[in-house]
Amino acid sequence: MALSQSKSTKMGKSRLLRIFMIVGAVFMILLIIIYWDDVGASNFYLHTTISGPHPSRLSPHSRSDPEKKADEDKETSFLTDIDAFVNQFLEGTADPTEQVRGEPPPGETHNQSSEKPEERFVPRREWKIHLTPIAPELKQRQENRKQIIQDLCGNKSLLDFPGKSRTFDDIPNKELDHLIVDDRHGIIYCYVPKVACTNWKRIMIVLTESLLLDGMPYQDPLDVPQERIHNSSSHFTFNKFWKRYGKFSRHLMKIKLKKYTKFLFVRDPFVRIISAYRNKFEQANQDFYKIYSVDMLKRYSNYTNPPASVVDAFAAGIRPSFSNFIQYLLDPKTEKDLPFNEHWRQMYHLCHPCQINYDFVGKLETLDEDAEHLLRILHVDNVIEFPQSHRNRTDSSWEQEWFANIPLEARNELYRLYEADFKLFGYSKPDKLLHE
Repeated sequence: MALSQSKSTKMGKSRLLRIFMIVGAVFMILLIIIYWDDVGASNFYLHTTISGPHPSRLSPHSRSDPEKKADEDKETSFLTDIDAFVNQFLEGTADPTEQVRGEPPPGETHNQSSEKPEERFVPRREWKIHLTPIAPELKQRQENRKQIIQDLCGNKSLLDFPGKSRTFDDIPNKELDHLIVDDRHGIIYCYVPKVACTNWKRIMIVLTESLLLDGMPYQDPLDVPQERIHNSSSHFTFNKFWKRYGKFSRHLMKIKLKKYTKFLFVRDPFVRIISAYRNKFEQANQDFYKIYSVDMLKRYSNYTNPPASVVDAFAAGIRPSFSNFIQYLLDPKTEKDLPFNEHWRQMYHLCHPCQINYDFVGKLETLDEDAEHLLRILHVDNVIEFPQSHRNRTDSSWEQEWFANIPLEARNELYRLYEADFKLFGYSKPDKLLHE
């Protein structure tokens, strides 16, 4: 009897041990699958990218093995251990990013007679072969722009502004809403309103395939419906990470920031202000009229009871002047009541260049060259083109005329408000405008 009980006990322990081992193995497999999908998306999605047979991304700042080992020795947290494990696991697999840029994978030719099922949405275009390297002056332009940011962010005595010295972890989640993520191609785009962001958002929608028409993703950026371009549901941004990933969100953000190609486009700050005014206050926009124009008219134009409708106001010739808009921007009460709208909020405040090391800094003033350069860097220039749009674009030559009725003191105060944008992004101080 005792011998039978002993055998039963041993069998029970053995069975319990096997159950624990199976459960543990299942847990690890699920963890690897989830982590590989979220963190290693830049590798996984390269197999289904619409950019054709070549890889879309390489890490812009790849580190040597000794540096990786040193970092791993220093980090002991649970998340870092998992990250190291997944990276080691990935290193043991065939990584398509190891292939030579611009060349198709082994066994594939430039003129493929058949397409893989997952590549059925690739636009029918010739494979673009670049016989010449990217012009040295374009590469140098990028190095110069990035160096200016690096120098100013690293030296407090050269330039100081709110939020400059904080870390990425210090940035509130709600302030990360301009960072659009494309896991399929390993791209992060920080959009700045009034800096060609409509067309760049179109590009991101096509690349991410986030919108479908009759079950098919859009292939031409200009086909994307206007009302969906700026709809937040059309884009996956950093501020949405918390809802999807919970406590792992910041860690995943940092990993994507290390691995993905990050870019933004900027513009002369004063010209951007003029463009924002023209777009939002010279056109009949009910939302902007209700939230901002009515307030400006009451505070600076002596309209105690302006019309409730923008249509009625415009019909009566009532609208805030550019001078009213500048008064609004300089009024200390403005940001106490309501944060600056994204269309006139400082660019550094939207994209955090001192906390995020951008790989490409484009400018509206050199948009055509920069767009072509960037799409080639991203290796998607064979499937997508930047839409050409010069419709009534606000030009820097207009500054003198627009600021003619703005007092000199107000101009200088406005410059101080946007000084960080001028300096960080390499725009000259408008001395003529500030000393007349």
